[in-house]
Amino acid sequence: MLQCNVSTIPIRAASLISLLFLSACSQAPTSPTAGGDASAQTQAFNASVASGLNLSNPQAFSDAERGFIAAPSGQVTDAEGKVIWDFDAFAFVKGDAPDTVNPSLWRQALLNNRIGLFKVTDRIWQLRGFDLANITLIEGNTGWIVVDTLTSKETAAAAMAFAREHLGDKPVSAVIFTHSHADHFGGALGVISAEEVAERGVPVIAPVGFMEEATSENVLMGVAMVRRSAYMYGSRLPRNAKGLVDTGLGKAVAYGSVGLLAPTIVVDQPVQELVVDGLRFAFHNVPGSEAPAEFTFAVPELKAYNGAEMLGHTLHNIYTLRGAKVRDALKWANYIDQSLAHVEGADVVFNQHHWPVWGEENIRDFIEKQRDTYRYIHDQTVRQMNAGLNASEIAENLQLPKALNDHLSARGYYGTVRHNVKGVYQHYLGWFDAHPANLNAQPPLEAARGYVALAGGMQPMLAAAQQAFDSGDYRWAAELLKHAVYAEPENQAAKELLARSLEQMGYMAESAPWRNFYLTGALELRDGPPEKGHSIAMMRDLLMQTPIERFLERMAASLDGPAAGDTVMTINLVFSDLGEGHVLHIENGVLHHRKGPPAADANATLTLTKPFFIDMMTGSAGAASLLTSDQVRIEGSTIDLGRFFGLIEKAPGTFPIVTR
Repeated sequence: MLQCNVSTIPIRAASLISLLFLSACSQAPTSPTAGGDASAQTQAFNASVASGLNLSNPQAFSDAERGFIAAPSGQVTDAEGKVIWDFDAFAFVKGDAPDTVNPSLWRQALLNNRIGLFKVTDRIWQLRGFDLANITLIEGNTGWIVVDTLTSKETAAAAMAFAREHLGDKPVSAVIFTHSHADHFGGALGVISAEEVAERGVPVIAPVGFMEEATSENVLMGVAMVRRSAYMYGSRLPRNAKGLVDTGLGKAVAYGSVGLLAPTIVVDQPVQELVVDGLRFAFHNVPGSEAPAEFTFAVPELKAYNGAEMLGHTLHNIYTLRGAKVRDALKWANYIDQSLAHVEGADVVFNQHHWPVWGEENIRDFIEKQRDTYRYIHDQTVRQMNAGLNASEIAENLQLPKALNDHLSARGYYGTVRHNVKGVYQHYLGWFDAHPANLNAQPPLEAARGYVALAGGMQPMLAAAQQAFDSGDYRWAAELLKHAVYAEPENQAAKELLARSLEQMGYMAESAPWRNFYLTGALELRDGPPEKGHSIAMMRDLLMQTPIERFLERMAASLDGPAAGDTVMTINLVFSDLGEGHVLHIENGVLHHRKGPPAADANATLTLTKPFFIDMMTGSAGAASLLTSDQVRIEGSTIDLGRFFGLIEKAPGTFPIVTR
């Protein structure tokens, strides 16, 4: 796994930027505390899942293997020899489900373990299992039309090399980004360089809004979101039957070098046809479905339709557990409904996660079940909202009808009915359930101390939790123990019993993100949170494409408002290579910024280049460089400049989640 290297910069003015964008370390612990066994109640629950669903479903396994050409092995490493991807890490995922994994999730893990190069149909291939998402290759008249480029440069380069080994050494004739999530564009520079794109005039095609969304996502809330994503994707968990087995979308996330290519063609119409390397594509914009900027497309000549990530072999997220803006379930269902017209005449639907679907009857059933699952969740949540139920009550009682519940391609391997219900509720009514007691409820720590006192102290609380655990009521045990650990975060008995409770719920979870959250919570109760945050040096190529305004928005949101309450100060930032300046002004505990010429009355002016600015943010440039580099000039008060940076709060990305 990726190692965590944080450069130490001796003065606070320089260390601000290097630490400002740190996020939760994705490094798996070298020797995590071993997990426990599945309890009798957990084994019984998982057995009931196995008997209640037709998990054999040979069609899915046949489809996941159809067109197989070759599978990779070994590891993908970066330039320094660090392992970015291990093709053999999930070799244990085979045979029947172990007691410690929900059998339905195990089936999804087995299907996602069908990795390698696959022929989809004439002139279309996919590389699956090289990262979280798929690379799709479409043979144009002169070369490869590459659809999506994985998360990292290293895995994308490995995938392309593997494809050329088996299909021939053709050049890249076009790049298509289906949407604005990093696992679909981050490996772009492993597919083709920006220089080659420019020299050969290679088209790079993306949906409208792609660059804005691709460069802004995770910047403002990056520390919190990536810390939480370590829970969601199980990046600290060992790869075994008591740890990470899958993510629901694919095996894992590759933590390598993240870059971006700027689009040369933007699809900005609802339906837009383009000829790409001799093939006619019909693009359909679906913004606000699974991503803010996204399109699907048909290739009529090949009788093929690409559903991007709007479609897949799982119920997706209306609300994603790592944290993001809530998606619109109704809009998503309507886009899927519209796609039924787009697939007319198609022999295959292939998406950017999972395996394709072949045959008109199978395609329609696949799409209709996906559409109706999102629509049912939306409509029935709204119905019960209007009847006065709150989000938790609806999540507890809403059940899909049998026809949808039994359709395994719409099961909750990634999103779940329960947390998507809460996403729909949040979309319309927000956080407040209308109960007056919740207008100004006590924060968790104070409430926890009150509950422990009400129970008669810690020992009665632990005794009640132990009784719940022994009876298999792990939800109630975890509820009691959450308060116990908050009240006494160093109480080892409370922490261990909570870890065991979360562990059993993880072993029962059908959703991979739920399992990963539970098991990561258990791991951190035993071993603690990561010791260091994770440097974003691997994102340098992406950051170079990010507008300066995004970083200044983040800086403003990191200002220590109470400390800056009486401060009035103006700082000029001048980017000599961009020919642009930004004026930063603190007043009333707020940092304002505007693009424009330097302010004449500024306390200090810092002139620098964008590459040096990025080096400062990633920790590559330290205090000495700030003072001596020929890319930097400081005018005015260096003391005030230091005071300014000293008001910006660092966020190391190691905050506790299961303790406080």
